[in-house]
Amino acid sequence: MKGFAAEFKKFIMRGNVIDLAVGVIIGGAFQAIVKSLVDDIIMPVISLATKGVDFANKFIVLGEGEFATLAEAQEAGVAALAYGNFINAVINFLIMAFVIFCLVKTINRVNEKTQKKEEAAPAEPTTKECPYCKSEIAIGATKCPNCTSEL
Repeated sequence: MKGFAAEFKKFIMRGNVIDLAVGVIIGGAFQAIVKSLVDDIIMPVISLATKGVDFANKFIVLGEGEFATLAEAQEAGVAALAYGNFINAVINFLIMAFVIFCLVKTINRVNEKTQKKEEAAPAEPTTKECPYCKSEIAIGATKCPNCTSEL
């Protein structure tokens, strides 16, 4: 049993498991922020632009009868194809995806500006100049291949 517990502890303490847990927790909190932005700020503007069209009440009755709202059809137990809810879900997804894209793009831009760009270390030279004929020769050469001088 001790080996199992040690193996489990090792599994839990791996970096990517902890990173995933932190990501899920932060993602849940972030979802609440984005949902509030969509529901409380963006959707009212879209509703104003579409003159108050409520997609939630767009449905097709698959049985008999006529109903003013989806709730009435569901109360009557009639099958209804609620395509308006699907449209709302797609709109919410697109808005959330766009908001997240803008936030990530902004965060990346800020990170690029604040991050110190490491300059690449200059590469070590592989050649040197012959002091006699001034031609370029290999760094480890002991004799110039051009003028045959001893270096």
